[in-house]
Amino acid sequence: MHFNTIDYIVLFGYIILVISIGLLVSRRDKKVERKASDYFLANKGLTWWVIGASLIASNISAEQFIGMSGSGFKIGLGIASYEWMAALTLVIVAVFFMPVFLKQGIYTMPQFLEQRYDKRVKTVMAIFWVMTFIFVNLTSVLYLGALAIKNVTGGESLSIMGFTADPLVLGIILLGSFTALYSVYGGFKAVAYTDVIQVTFLVGGGLLTTYLALKALGGSAFDGFIKITHDAPEKFHMILDKSNPNYIDLPGIGVLIGGMWVANLYYWGCNQYIIQRALAAKSIKEAQRGLVFAGFIKILLPLIVVIPGIVAFVMKAPIDKPDEAYPWLLQNFIPTGVKGLCFAALVAAIAGSLAAMMNSISTIFTLDIYKAIINKNASERNQVYIGRTASVVAIVIAMIIAPLLRNLDQAFQYIQEFTGFVSPGALAIFLMGMFWKRATSNGALAAAISTFVLSFLIKFFIPTLPFMDRMGIILLLCMLIIVVVSLLEGYKISPKAIKIDKALFATTKGFKILAVIIIIILTFLYTYFW
Repeated sequence: MHFNTIDYIVLFGYIILVISIGLLVSRRDKKVERKASDYFLANKGLTWWVIGASLIASNISAEQFIGMSGSGFKIGLGIASYEWMAALTLVIVAVFFMPVFLKQGIYTMPQFLEQRYDKRVKTVMAIFWVMTFIFVNLTSVLYLGALAIKNVTGGESLSIMGFTADPLVLGIILLGSFTALYSVYGGFKAVAYTDVIQVTFLVGGGLLTTYLALKALGGSAFDGFIKITHDAPEKFHMILDKSNPNYIDLPGIGVLIGGMWVANLYYWGCNQYIIQRALAAKSIKEAQRGLVFAGFIKILLPLIVVIPGIVAFVMKAPIDKPDEAYPWLLQNFIPTGVKGLCFAALVAAIAGSLAAMMNSISTIFTLDIYKAIINKNASERNQVYIGRTASVVAIVIAMIIAPLLRNLDQAFQYIQEFTGFVSPGALAIFLMGMFWKRATSNGALAAAISTFVLSFLIKFFIPTLPFMDRMGIILLLCMLIIVVVSLLEGYKISPKAIKIDKALFATTKGFKILAVIIIIILTFLYTYFW
C-alpha cells in the first residue's frame, strides 16, 4: 500500500490529534490528589453523545473490520445479526439493566455481584473477566489489527538498523504502544473523549472504503451493491438453513430466539469494558440516550464491516483466508489521497477497543482484586498507580501472546466461541440476581463454575452442536442450577435481594419514539433479507 504526502499527513494528523485530546482532557491541578473515581469513571460526568460514541469505539475494532469482513466473505450478510440484534439489545439494556446498575451506584460488574451475592462470587467472576479480557479479547484485537497492517502494507519483512522485523510483530508493538501512550496516563476520561474522535474516523473512513469498493466493482456504489446481490445471492440470507455449510456458526432461527441473545445481553449488559461507559453517565437519562444513540450506529455498521467482505468475495479476491478480505480491499481499491483516512479509520477502531479493554482490566483488577483482597486500605493515589500498572502489564502480556494466533481462520468466530464459555453463566447470575429475589450466593457460585464445566463437556461430547445453541442451553441450565441451589437453601427472599418497582424502568417519550424506530427498521431488514 503506497502512501503519498497527503496520506501521511492525514494518518499522522489523526495520531497526534488522539494523543493530544487524551492528554488535554487528563490535565488537572497537580496539587490535588487524583481520585480513583476520576481515573476509573471520569467522576460520573459523561453526556449521551460521549457515551454513545465511546460504546461504538469500544465495540468496533479489528475483530469487526477484519474478522467480521472475513465472516462476510465466508458466510455473508447473516453475520450482521451480531450488529442488528445488538441495536435491539441496547434498547433492552437501557430500559431494564441500567436503572438497576445506576441505582446501586457501582463502578464495576464484580462490585454489583458483591452487593447482590457475596465476595466469593465477585472474586471468581473478577478473575474470570480479567483472564478473558487479556487472553481472548485484548490478544485477538492486537493480532487482528497487526494482521491488517501487515496485509495493507504488503506484508514484507522490514530491516531496521540491521535487524529484520516481522511486520506482524512490529504492528502488534506499535498498536499496543500507541494505545498505551494516551490511555494509561489519562484513564477513563481520556479513553471516553478520544473515542469521539475514533468513532468519527472509523465511521467516516469505513463508509468511504465501502463506497469506493462498491464503485470499483460496479461503476457506481449503487450499481456495485446491485451487482453483489445479483452475483452472490446466497450471501444475502439472514437466516441460514441446515444445508448451508456455515450453519454451525449461525444456526438458523436459533440466532433470533436462542444463543445470540445470550451473547448480546451479556456483552452489552454485563461486560465491564462496554457497560463502564454508561456507568459513568451524569444521569439515567443520559445513559439511556447514549445507548439508543449507539443502537442507531449499530444498524449502520454492517454496511461498513460486512459488505466489504461480500465485495471481496464477488471480486474473487486471491486471498488465503477470509480475514484477509478487508486488507486486500484497502490495498487494491483505495486511491492515493484517501488511503490515509481509510487506514486511520482502521487504526482508530483498533485503538478504541484496546483502550477500553485496558482501562476495564485495570478497573476490575484495582477495585475488585487489589483493593478488596491485597490492600484494603489503598489510598486514592495508590489505586491510580496500580490501575496504570495493571494496564501496562495487560497490554505487554497481550503483545507477547498475540503472534501465537497466526493459524486462526476466522478470528471473529474464535472470539465469540470462547467468550461463550463465560457469557451464559455470567448472564444467568446477573438476570437472576436482578429479577429473582430468592437467588443466593451459593447458587450464583455454582453457576459461575458450571458455565465452564458444561461448556467444555458439551463441546467435547457434542462437537457438531453450534456454539450459539450451546450458549442458549447452558444459560438455561445455569439458571436452573441457581434455582435449585437457592431453593435447597430455603430462603423465601434473599437478604441481599434488590428492591425494584415499575417506576424504576420508566423512560422518556423521546426514548420510546427512538426505540420504536429501531424496532421498525430491524423488522424491515430481517423481513427483506430473510
